[in-house]
Amino acid sequence: MKLLKTLFLVLFIMALAITVATSSEWNEETKSLRGTSRFLSQNGRVALTCEKNPKICLVKGSAGPDCCNNKCVKFLTDRQNCGRCGKKCSFGKICCEGKCVNPNTNKKHCGKCGNKCNAKGSCVFGMCSYA
Repeated sequence: MKLLKTLFLVLFIMALAITVATSSEWNEETKSLRGTSRFLSQNGRVALTCEKNPKICLVKGSAGPDCCNNKCVKFLTDRQNCGRCGKKCSFGKICCEGKCVNPNTNKKHCGKCGNKCNAKGSCVFGMCSYA
């Protein structure tokens, strides 16, 4: 009898684990738009893409005014799309005014975009006139 209770308990725990795993996968699927109409999202609104409608990127609250790989981006500051679509800044560089710069040494963008050092100063470790 004790063996039967143990077996029942093990089967119950396995069934519970399968149920939890299945419900978490279901929740992930419901967050995705896969399987829904390409024209309608889950809330019934029309799903707009910048590839088909580039003006969507000009709406207030958009990530940026430029369309790249069907995503709104800002070419002036986006490290993954600096100046143009797909141009990535290398490690340690940031995108300022559409150009990849090193903020540790660049006099026009010392430490951050737009932070200019004076004419006689230099940019060292991202600080103007450090030494």
